[in-house]
Amino acid sequence: MLSLLWRAWGWRGSPGGGHEPTAAGRKSRARGGGMEQERALEVYDIIRTIRDPEKPNTLEELDVVTESCVEVQEICEDEFLVVIRFTPTVPHCSLATLIGLCLRIKLQRCLPFKHKLEIYIAEGMHSTEEDINKQINDKERVAAAMENPNLREIVEQCVLEPE
Repeated sequence: MLSLLWRAWGWRGSPGGGHEPTAAGRKSRARGGGMEQERALEVYDIIRTIRDPEKPNTLEELDVVTESCVEVQEICEDEFLVVIRFTPTVPHCSLATLIGLCLRIKLQRCLPFKHKLEIYIAEGMHSTEEDINKQINDKERVAAAMENPNLREIVEQCVLEPE
């Protein structure tokens, strides 16, 4: 799966292995790299202020999200693929799904450009990362979660912009 993403993004090799951009990848980065980097910073500015569901800190303060966890690729003219790889504070974090939900909801509401959104737990950083990744990238599950009034209230508190 990851190797398909690497190829789609214009990289040769495998994730974690020796990899280098293909000619198409280098060309894409040369013409659009600046805009993609600008978009990635824009995404990071939106998510860094999300509050942790349990602590009085932001996800940025807890290093759950960093600038390097955001990747943006142009997939066609004026549309971008946004990939977030966040790191829960502990490998058995019971709120990782909720954090992923908060990331998704805030970005859906705030991103000013056309996008496709993929949110993942950084590889090897959670004991049930595959299950959580499926949940936070399933539109029906996300919609069902946001219909729950208690869950919705928690998400709203987490994504509320600081004063």
